[in-house]
Amino acid sequence: MATKHEQILNHIDSLSVGSKISVRGIAKVLNVSEGTAYRAIKEAENQDLVSTIERVGTIRIEKKKKENIERLTFAEIINIVDGQVLGGREGLYKTLNKFVIGAMKLDAMMRYTEAGSLLIVGNRTNAHELAVKEGAAVLITGGFDTGEAVKRLADEKKLPVISTSYDTFTVAAMINRAIYDQLIKKEIVLVNDIYTPFDESKFLTTNDYVQNWHQLNEETLHSRYPVVDKKNRVVGMVTSKDVIGKDKQFKIDKVMTKNPMIVQTNTSLANAAHMMVWEGIELMPVVDPSHKLQGIISRQDVLKALQQIQRQPQVGETIDDLITSQLELGEAAAGEYILKTKVTPQMTNQLGTMSYGVFTSLITESTSRLLSKHKKGDLVVENISVFFIKPVQLESEIEIKPLILEVGRKFAKVDVEVHHQRSIVGKALLMAQLIDR
Repeated sequence: MATKHEQILNHIDSLSVGSKISVRGIAKVLNVSEGTAYRAIKEAENQDLVSTIERVGTIRIEKKKKENIERLTFAEIINIVDGQVLGGREGLYKTLNKFVIGAMKLDAMMRYTEAGSLLIVGNRTNAHELAVKEGAAVLITGGFDTGEAVKRLADEKKLPVISTSYDTFTVAAMINRAIYDQLIKKEIVLVNDIYTPFDESKFLTTNDYVQNWHQLNEETLHSRYPVVDKKNRVVGMVTSKDVIGKDKQFKIDKVMTKNPMIVQTNTSLANAAHMMVWEGIELMPVVDPSHKLQGIISRQDVLKALQQIQRQPQVGETIDDLITSQLELGEAAAGEYILKTKVTPQMTNQLGTMSYGVFTSLITESTSRLLSKHKKGDLVVENISVFFIKPVQLESEIEIKPLILEVGRKFAKVDVEVHHQRSIVGKALLMAQLIDR
């Protein structure tokens, strides 16, 4: 039987998108305490079932698919611009396809305003009304209100009309920045995006026998299976090593490995891949915060997702990407490896000299490139000891010289020197773990 917590989550899941949710309301409908209702609503927020918006409340939302992550919902727009909802509250969960700045004549503005877009405009009630009629949401800048007719129309069509005290230029810059941040997030894939769900996963229970492992092995050809107790909580893992030479009538809980490595749905793909490679595991259970089995993640799932990310089109660049993309291979004597770059304005601090963060990024990237010539795989920095950094001015040409001191199957120690005009301006020692691809 489902716990009260699960009953509340199931109830929230069954509500229509756009429904308003309150702790008091949930407590009354399901006859639970307000504390229980509050905890369940917080969990629903973690699972992206609901979203809490300042000055609006908690509403049931649509789960955003990964491929649409560069789109923002109108609810997120409210948070970005500190907005206030004037009408069309039920449409806050919808996503906007594009935004239009209404700084032109009305007929020209309407040519660009289409269904699903957001019109950013000042105190022009006729433009607000026309936009909502066209199926677009409206963001009114300068803190202005709109007419009652527009509010009624917005409610009817479930299209948000939002007011913000910021001016049009500031609002456009804020939304643009948010879209760009979403593009960067698009690359950060979570276990939640790729794991095989519970109903498609194969697992064993503590009441099963070794012969059940053999049956699953014949069926799926996998050699690892999670073991769950009566409450579906993961309590162990059974591998081919555990069952070799064991009688088929042996209980599974007598041969399983207890306290296995697990991941949660919000674990990043990179982290999961690191754990799987580091421990030599080809399959891991995915659990929720109360340790219940949600599904499984396999090495094939991870590889497929990593290939997919590389094929994705628009992706935002982080500061690290911008810095490291400018590194070029320099001319070097035999046995040396040199990378060159120029100190651009983005790489400087307020004093006009190279920032310390950029310095460590360049050290890490140059080490990674050198090691990739020796071994295929990724690098996880364990420790960087920076011995000294001298100021390097804007527009300076610098050379980075990484030198491998020691390298093993899973570990590397690298000495890195940074030179400018033949004099040394930085020196560091980097220790890293290596992850095979």
